[in-house]
Amino acid sequence: MATDWLGSIVSINCGDSLGVYQGRVSAVDQVSQTISLTRPFHNGVKCLVPEVTFRAGDITELKILQIPGPRDSKESGDLQQTDLGIPGIGCQVSTNQNGTGKLLKKPTSSSSAPQAIPRRTDLKNQEAVISPQQQQCSKSYMDRHMESLNQSKGFRRRHNSWSSSSRHPNQVTPKKSGLKNGQMKSKDDECFGDDIEEIPDTDFDFEGNLALFDKAAVFEEIDTYERRGGTRSRGTPSERPARYRHDENILESEPIVYRQIVVPQNANKEFCTDSGLVVPSVSYELHKKLLSVAEKHGLTLERRLEMTGVCASQMALSLLGGPNRLNPKNVHQRPTVALLCGPHVKGAQGISCGRHLSNHDVHVILFLPNFVKMLESITNELNLFSKTQGQQVSSVKDLPDTPVDLVINCLDCHENAFLRDQPWYKAAVDWANQNRAPVLSIDPPMSEMEQGIDAKWSLALGLPLPLGERAGRVYLCDIGIPQKVFQEVGINYHSPFGCKFVIPLHST
Repeated sequence: MATDWLGSIVSINCGDSLGVYQGRVSAVDQVSQTISLTRPFHNGVKCLVPEVTFRAGDITELKILQIPGPRDSKESGDLQQTDLGIPGIGCQVSTNQNGTGKLLKKPTSSSSAPQAIPRRTDLKNQEAVISPQQQQCSKSYMDRHMESLNQSKGFRRRHNSWSSSSRHPNQVTPKKSGLKNGQMKSKDDECFGDDIEEIPDTDFDFEGNLALFDKAAVFEEIDTYERRGGTRSRGTPSERPARYRHDENILESEPIVYRQIVVPQNANKEFCTDSGLVVPSVSYELHKKLLSVAEKHGLTLERRLEMTGVCASQMALSLLGGPNRLNPKNVHQRPTVALLCGPHVKGAQGISCGRHLSNHDVHVILFLPNFVKMLESITNELNLFSKTQGQQVSSVKDLPDTPVDLVINCLDCHENAFLRDQPWYKAAVDWANQNRAPVLSIDPPMSEMEQGIDAKWSLALGLPLPLGERAGRVYLCDIGIPQKVFQEVGINYHSPFGCKFVIPLHST
């Protein structure tokens, strides 16, 4: 009786400790109560040993997945690849409505050719005769065959890279769709129809195979081929063409002269622009002489004040956020600027700047102390400023208690140093230092003169003075002095501004 089951494909569950084994029965020993499987699979992975033997005490559950037919008897000792990987190949067990078991058999075909899965409606045309020994199986035993058969339909042949935990060997998979010549065509067998012995048991060694690739030798061969063909696409680093920025001239015909401004006396301090051009500083006496000669040629004080106000306001608008802050959609974020001015020309420059800022919808608060007699330039600028929405105060107490967005300092003067001792000056300096707002100084004095307010930015006019560390980052603005006016005072001048009116300077 036991020999009748030789060649059957079975599934043996040995519990959680040993797992589940599948294979073809090769031997059954009734005396020692053992069963042997040839070419077994353990938890869906092919075992390294050709045969395993189980004792009856280790077996928790045994399921017969396929019963050998007359044509399978000669292959009872060999487990084919299609026995465990392709559903519908070999024999199937089903039950009729009256509970009688039938063995449904289909001839086994080659593993390399596509296999066809019979439809349930066509099974009646493929019935086979059941042997007398098989007819003695009880209905309950055949029901167990049906249960194991349904579970075996999901069993698929595994590649060595699949993990045993990703798909259980008894997982049920749906049948393929599509009808061809009355039979279902298995796509899995077309893709995975090779012999299972050809699948390697170890993972592919990517690192080892990559080490076999000699990159230097391949590139040398490519270089040799390109030299012989007269073309060279890669090129060596020394042969690569120079790369230029978007603001560089690719048709350069002569070397760049970075020192294009030469002053008649040695500069105490030198600056350079973003392009590398050297901008020397000048003394206050030379700067005063330059403005005097420019005024003699028609560049009056009113023109300089207007030009200074435009450049200073343009820089202040950029510091306040530019288009991101000054936007019609950001009316609730209107910036506030505190303008501290003294009764001199520097103060008039600050008032001109405040007028332009107010015209650009900036809330400007102008501080200017009361004096009995004002300069004509200050009076004219105040008259224009009063036509804007700006606010003018003469006492420090009227300045905001909360921090403002920007403080513009025009309190200092190059000549009248006695103003530093005035109470209004000291009060304005104390307010600016306590407000903790960033400070922009317009035309600050030289480094020899002590400044009461530390500036974050300083704006120089025409040519910079030798400013100290407390001046912060220095910017230079163009106030419209012609080139021949520079030559008249002994300065060899070439404009460093390019397309801008305000440029940053860096200490060398």
